[in-house]
Amino acid sequence: MDESPERAFLASLEARLAAGEQVEIEVALALLGGQAVELDDDELRGASRRAVQLLAAEGDPRREPEPEGRAVTALAADLASPTRKAALGHGLDSLRGATESLPEVSSRLELLAADQDLAWRWFACTLLADELLGE
Repeated sequence: MDESPERAFLASLEARLAAGEQVEIEVALALLGGQAVELDDDELRGASRRAVQLLAAEGDPRREPEPEGRAVTALAADLASPTRKAALGHGLDSLRGATESLPEVSSRLELLAADQDLAWRWFACTLLADELLGE
């Protein structure tokens, strides 16, 4: 049976962790799980620009977003809705099969699935990073 692209990608992350690399698997999981989250382009653009301004006010606007950082928490709050968080939750749940026999990836997926707010902040990290790369 062929391996899905998601499974292959997640297996490569597991291998990198096993080799001792520091990998923020949560970013990948939030990105994959958040594919079905529907966001209005204008709403996303405005919220992302406000978050970038918060990064700039704190110093370096090009540093990597962190899930507990002020810019990410503001972006997450601006875009949060029960429907969007539920879509992310369903997306994360759909990754469970792809993480079988990947103990580290699987455990991090379970942490995100158990904490909807944390998962949403990691998703906001991916959105803010995308905005920073697009500038």
